[in-house]
Amino acid sequence: MTASRTGSVLEQEPGSRYPAGLVAVSVAASGWALLYALYRGYYGLGGTIGMIGTPASPAEFRALNLAGAVVLLALAVLPTAMLPGWRRAGLRRVLLAVCWVLAVGLVMHALVQDIQRVLSLAGALRVYYPPSVWVSVNRHLADVQDLAFNETWFLAEGVLWGVIGWIGLRGSPARRWWAGTALAAIAVMTLVGMLTVEGVIGRTVIF
Repeated sequence: MTASRTGSVLEQEPGSRYPAGLVAVSVAASGWALLYALYRGYYGLGGTIGMIGTPASPAEFRALNLAGAVVLLALAVLPTAMLPGWRRAGLRRVLLAVCWVLAVGLVMHALVQDIQRVLSLAGALRVYYPPSVWVSVNRHLADVQDLAFNETWFLAEGVLWGVIGWIGLRGSPARRWWAGTALAAIAVMTLVGMLTVEGVIGRTVIF
């Protein structure tokens, strides 16, 4: 992507320093990430409501969720922390790359897991839970919980990051190219993910 493609003047809301809609979507992405961080933090601090089974090591399970909560807190800060950067042409390409990677990765994750869970509920696929991680698992609860909450979060967060990038490219001829490559990458990576789930190119590990 060249500077001429990304260095265009962005449309702004009247009285705002930022492109129209950018602040609202960034705050929404931050809030949504914070919500999931609190969810992971709950399990990291020893919460048990909604547990899908018995972890092989409760201490490792708590540590894994606490680590996830820390990562999610950083993700929650990122959208609003990036706001000043959209005013600087030199940083815009970096911010667009961040948006692209997060949108593609999060949406792909949601699609692969949603398809997997639907197949599991239909009896067409048996999700693999490593014995080293889980002693016992309520498979139906795990599938429903993942579909209703976990992957809904991934999908919504990924879409929000995509919208942030789309707004950031307002007025640029690279806008369609950026979105098109993101959609193509999601399609390819979702296919690879499903081949992994089906054991064609390896086995997926579900935490």
